[in-house]
Amino acid sequence: MEQTVREAGALGLAMFRTELRKWIKGESSPVSEADIALNDLIEKRLRSATPDYGWLSEESADDSARLGKRRTWIIDPIDGTRSYLAGREDWCVCVALVEEHRPVMAAVYAPSTDEFFLSQRGQGTTCNGRPVRATAGTDLDFARVAGPKPLVERLTHPRQDLELHPRIGSLALRLCWIANGRLDAAFAGGQSKDWDLAAADLIVHEANGRMSELSGDPILYNRREVTHGLLVAAGADRHAHIVEQFRTNRA
Repeated sequence: MEQTVREAGALGLAMFRTELRKWIKGESSPVSEADIALNDLIEKRLRSATPDYGWLSEESADDSARLGKRRTWIIDPIDGTRSYLAGREDWCVCVALVEEHRPVMAAVYAPSTDEFFLSQRGQGTTCNGRPVRATAGTDLDFARVAGPKPLVERLTHPRQDLELHPRIGSLALRLCWIANGRLDAAFAGGQSKDWDLAAADLIVHEANGRMSELSGDPILYNRREVTHGLLVAAGADRHAHIVEQFRTNRA
């Protein structure tokens, strides 16, 4: 898996800031020939090595056969395609192996900034080979919080003027920055998909962080419905504190 993700990242970097064919899928989601090229590379490598595993990728037709598989690969060949096409560096390659609805292995690679996150269940998280951990504590320094401002404002006095961390084009990268301590908390505003989340989920958890729905319920993957609602990620204690605040505010 690690070698495959590195190869895909190198291909993405070679195509980065070049003239690419691009189009819109669905209502507004951009896709380019780079997304497809990386997807083809990853699929060829992983499916040939694990032919009995299921497959779910943003750039592949969904095959319901994955629902009957104990293990399924969940892939986003380029998370942050808008950033990629705009020549910005906040994009990454995401690969997760999910077993019984939860990730057990994961890699997220941001080639432009040379950040390679790697996790295996029970083995911790590394970034570029060094162990990393989410920041401790329960306080909220909003300059170290990323996500939709209207959502984060629900944690504060309504008149407080918030200055959040600048927007990060890749949701997966935003979440992984919890794992290495670059951010204290990160939110997702809804409509994110399995492939945006699964790899980052394990990376955060194995770095002594937590990532869940705002209710605190775990996120489950490789189900028929792959779209998720409002989510939060943070170090374990801060995550518990944030979830409790949302519960209190809702009550």
